[in-house]
Amino acid sequence: MAIISKKKTIYPIGNELREYLLKYNRGNALPLRYEDLLEFDSSMTLYDKHNEDTLWETVLYHPLEMDRIHSGLKSIYATLKTGGDVSVIDHLYVERIDLCIYGNTRPFRIRMVNKINDLFDYFYIKKVDASRVYGLELEHLLSPNTMNFLVNEDTLVEEHIQGIPGDQFITQHLDTPWLNEIRLAKEFVKFNERCFVRLLGDMHSSNFVVEVIPDFDEIHYRIRAIDFDQQSYEGRRAIYMPQFFKQNNPIIKIGLKHMQPELELQYQKEERMRIAKRVAASKIRQKSLIQIMKRDTVAPPEHALTLRTELSEIYADSSFDRCRNMGEILETSLRMLSKQPTRPRPQSN
Repeated sequence: MAIISKKKTIYPIGNELREYLLKYNRGNALPLRYEDLLEFDSSMTLYDKHNEDTLWETVLYHPLEMDRIHSGLKSIYATLKTGGDVSVIDHLYVERIDLCIYGNTRPFRIRMVNKINDLFDYFYIKKVDASRVYGLELEHLLSPNTMNFLVNEDTLVEEHIQGIPGDQFITQHLDTPWLNEIRLAKEFVKFNERCFVRLLGDMHSSNFVVEVIPDFDEIHYRIRAIDFDQQSYEGRRAIYMPQFFKQNNPIIKIGLKHMQPELELQYQKEERMRIAKRVAASKIRQKSLIQIMKRDTVAPPEHALTLRTELSEIYADSSFDRCRNMGEILETSLRMLSKQPTRPRPQSN
């Protein structure tokens, strides 16, 4: 079982990472900072359609500040979506600003509504954390998912990632007649492999969403991470393997039901090959990012020492023993894509 015992340390963005973000159009001047949104007058509990507490609060601002806040948020949305073309936001308005009261970084979620057709979209404003930024960029480079985000000083803006929240999918969708258990199990194996290779931790069911993709004769799935705070931070390898989180056990049970060891191994190898192709396709960019990460601090030194030992054991390769920090461990992990580690199968309970 994977358990994270302590609240994660928040790391600032260093100069090298800022230069990287500017080079690849991730760094933009923004009209509002995270701290501006903290200046609300009052808040009220946000309930879902079943009248249950969502653990988010809708915040309200003084009328004299409301126009400035809403105008700034619309401008940020235009920068995120169209590179700053404000003509697209003439028919949009901010319906709601919510604050997450249980997250480490207390993110804000903004709900934008189209006046013409009442369709809505979300985006998030958070306090910047280097771990999260590395995680977002690595997801963009090494996964099948495109990530859209912006950084300005101490503020991070993220596009909403669509999908059914993992915990909701488990409680409400696993018993539906249209569920394709085999394809869901296959996707979870692939997701587990992506997280392990690129060292993205804490992927329990509240930190990923499930995309349900209808095909002409079948249902497909994609599991997508939505929380990147635990990028290359923890010292135990189990934290980087979603199969070891008890919250994911209902999906694990489906996998144990349908996934013979040789089939699981096949899908692991297929996913490692896909990651290797993405590494090659983004060689200059991802190498630049990892070189910066090697000179940066994203985890306590003792976490790196523990993780390198565990990975050295699981790969039976002493290359990890020479790693001095998380950046070097990640670089070594990516060099191991052609080598299959020895791992126990998950045990559901």
